[in-house]
Amino acid sequence: MLTAIRRSLRRGPLPADQAAMLRSRLDAHPRQLIPARSRLSHPEQVQLFVSNVEKEFGSVARVPDAEAVPGAVADYLATQNLPTSVAMAPHPELRAIPWSTRPLLGIREGRAQATDLVSLQQAFAAIAETGTLMLPSAPERPTTLNLLADTEIVLLRASRLVGAYEEAWDLLRAELDGMPRNVMLVTGPSRSADIEQALELGAHGPRRLHVVLVDDAPQE
Repeated sequence: MLTAIRRSLRRGPLPADQAAMLRSRLDAHPRQLIPARSRLSHPEQVQLFVSNVEKEFGSVARVPDAEAVPGAVADYLATQNLPTSVAMAPHPELRAIPWSTRPLLGIREGRAQATDLVSLQQAFAAIAETGTLMLPSAPERPTTLNLLADTEIVLLRASRLVGAYEEAWDLLRAELDGMPRNVMLVTGPSRSADIEQALELGAHGPRRLHVVLVDDAPQE
């Protein structure tokens, strides 16, 4: 796309000084203004994240450890009258969860299919200031799980929750080998009010977003 724009403008290569300036900016990752609302203790950031998710029509269940995750997932599906068949990301953290403790849950690993009603994804990180989940694409995190199912459940460890967007991007750069092809920033279920200003959930993706938050972060 950028190449096509440059071609239409009949713009050649950048002058050496401008190219050097752009490379320096990309390498430095300069900070912008960090909102004061994100500069909190970590327990307060967790509370802010939960509040923001719920404000954006999502829901959160807090559990003490990974062993409690199957019960939290099963309970949520039951309260929403949803099927117990779940398309799950083939992520090592999700695979390590003792799903056999809830034998009625039907877990299928892999990409989401058009017929899947419920998906289960693993969050790379989350941002407290807006209640946003960071979901980079990878073989162990299929992007289709974020888009096709009517209900998306996301597992998030509290230790992966940061205050501001800049901190989440810092984690991504530090821990991944290069930038992924796609990074989805998800704040609540999909919704739109384009038609007559009437809010419609599930307009371009899941109509329900449920976060299972594992309280693994030390209390401050």
